[in-house]
Amino acid sequence: MREFFASSVVRNEKLALLAAVGTVAEARACLDDPAQRVDVLLTDLGLPDGSGLDVIRHARRRHPECEALVISMFGDEDNVMASIEAGALGYIHKDTTPEDVAQTILGMKAGASPISPMIARRVLAKYRALQAPSPVVPAPDSGWGDLPAAAGGEEKVQLSNREQEVLELIARGFSYAEIARLKAVSVHTVQTHIKNLYSKLAVHSKSEAVYEATRMGLLPRR
Repeated sequence: MREFFASSVVRNEKLALLAAVGTVAEARACLDDPAQRVDVLLTDLGLPDGSGLDVIRHARRRHPECEALVISMFGDEDNVMASIEAGALGYIHKDTTPEDVAQTILGMKAGASPISPMIARRVLAKYRALQAPSPVVPAPDSGWGDLPAAAGGEEKVQLSNREQEVLELIARGFSYAEIARLKAVSVHTVQTHIKNLYSKLAVHSKSEAVYEATRMGLLPRR
């Protein structure tokens, strides 16, 4: 499996493979090498001598600019949330294709936070279950009006209808290009809405946006 992902990186001319190792100890040794500059970390969770979560945390300490992507068969909520809390910016399944692996890495470096639709759905389900039952009543729809955030002690976050639509689509795991096709707009327009969402929610990634929006009650409960 390690060879598969290593070859997926090597085959893409925009990427360079620094190392491919199979244990937590080997990963730490590689990350501790002062001659190495690590931009992206791909890690499994189940390693022979420990957890990939420890590798993610070590990478963040040694290389603050390093972005971590978890590739695993474990799609349950606890593993997904533990990965995000450790610092992972993406979480995808091992059954992805070599081309998708490379594109996922490039997309993450461009600002995306890749999470498969199935995993995103499970994450949302977990946070909805943790929320107190305080439904949000939307303002009358005027086409481009604002939607209120959850009531309570927090400052309300106002999203336009289009921002709300984009938020719900990224929560379901759609890519920027897919959202652009669905809404018949340009990818640049989608990126602008994403940028505005991140600013309003005070986040820096899709996973953080989904978490904060769900916590605030901005995503519809099912």
